[in-house]
Amino acid sequence: MTAPGGHSRGLAAEWAVVRRRRRALAAHFDVARQFEEIEESCVPSYVHGNLAAAAVSWWRLILAARLFRAQAARLGVAPGPVLDFGAASGELSHFLGPGVPYHFVEQDDLLAGALAAFVPGARREDAAALPPGRFAAVFALDSLEHNDDVGALLDLLRDTLRADGLLVLSGPTENALYRLGRRLAGFSGHYHTTTIGDIERLTAQRFTREARRLVPLALLPLFSVSVWRRDG
Repeated sequence: MTAPGGHSRGLAAEWAVVRRRRRALAAHFDVARQFEEIEESCVPSYVHGNLAAAAVSWWRLILAARLFRAQAARLGVAPGPVLDFGAASGELSHFLGPGVPYHFVEQDDLLAGALAAFVPGARREDAAALPPGRFAAVFALDSLEHNDDVGALLDLLRDTLRADGLLVLSGPTENALYRLGRRLAGFSGHYHTTTIGDIERLTAQRFTREARRLVPLALLPLFSVSVWRRDG
């Protein structure tokens, strides 16, 4: 896989982070014992024994960070804090680069506690009281499909973005290949109430899409990763 605008040195550094983070997650969580508690997060995928399945999960995370940097540079988005909505253990923070103020929303206290240990200085936010016009970017990676009223959440995220802010989305396609892979990997997926396709259609009513990539390949789309600019 070729990363957008990336070089082998950058990829090597990113996958070194992946290896380090897999070790940290495996040491922190007893995934077999805690599986039901953390199944809705990406943690079990990140440490999965099937390295191909784990690599796809990490790649969509790396790609989200890379696409944000590329589009922020192209559009002239000023540096500022980012919000990780549905952050789980905060793995995104390790790919944003140094000096980026990192805020997060995570309703599960077990995961939020792990994030606080992993990411010193991270600031937890209340989804019901997000500050207006605050963030240079909001990342909602594999999180919105867990909710019934996605439109209301998109309105909430739009309002907390700065005027020049970007929304970065990722989610599963829920196609036959994805469902087969999920079943083989041991996940039920009962907590997914919609698809990334439906989420992107709702997003297009509120934002302008600037970039989109399919993971791992366009012919084998398991996840869609996209970057959106708020309208108005």
